[in-house]
Amino acid sequence: MLFRRSPHALEKLSKELRQLMLDTTYIAGSAHIGGALSVLDIIVALYNSPDLNFEKDHFILSAGHLCLAHYAVLSKIHHISEKQLQTFTQLGSIFQGHESTDVPGVEFSSGSLGQGLSFAAGLALGDKDSHVVCVTSDGEHNEGQIWEALMFANKYHLGNIINVVDYNGIQIDGKTEDIMPLGELAAKYLRFGWTVTTVDGHDFTSLLKTIKQAKNSTIYPACIIAKTTFGKGISYMENNSEYHHIKNLSDKLYQLGLEELS
Repeated sequence: MLFRRSPHALEKLSKELRQLMLDTTYIAGSAHIGGALSVLDIIVALYNSPDLNFEKDHFILSAGHLCLAHYAVLSKIHHISEKQLQTFTQLGSIFQGHESTDVPGVEFSSGSLGQGLSFAAGLALGDKDSHVVCVTSDGEHNEGQIWEALMFANKYHLGNIINVVDYNGIQIDGKTEDIMPLGELAAKYLRFGWTVTTVDGHDFTSLLKTIKQAKNSTIYPACIIAKTTFGKGISYMENNSEYHHIKNLSDKLYQLGLEELS
């Protein structure tokens, strides 16, 4: 609720943030850039939603290696500065390669996959007057703790929790379907007692509408499966698992990325 911009303006903002993320990756020498580019539009939409207020509600990034996207958004709402972000992954910096509560605006230090949804469910149980939004990845659903959290949220009727799945089909070793197929993920959430909506994770109009619907689902926990493109916006990164984590982005690829984002 901090941007309050139109979907068209959010598209422009998203492109600016992708440039910032590419700059940061180039300066830092390393980042989990592919997934961060994938999840960015989801986080931008959540912080723009008039139905959420993260001064009161809670945002948990369970897939902590995607923190660069969250940090980029936080830099636009003045929790942190772009200059501070230039220290990303450097020795002594609070901005390390996984989400940390040392960073203003971050509630949960994540990185060990599967844990964030359990933490979010605990928050939702303890703070019924707020909404708790958790962002998980599709590959993260290989972790058994995810499914324990789904059962917990159903048992305690946590209608104030929303889990947004960044479904880009790529994880560290390749395609999710080759490594551990998720099958009909929406059907599985339904069987666990959650409401489910599948949406284009790069369409701001659809995202904002779906977030509103999920927030209004106060009886059952809500899941949004956001279909996204790994490495979104930079052609040589898109759907290429080699960019799950990158070290020392070359000058040539950096310039090519900037051109495509300009």
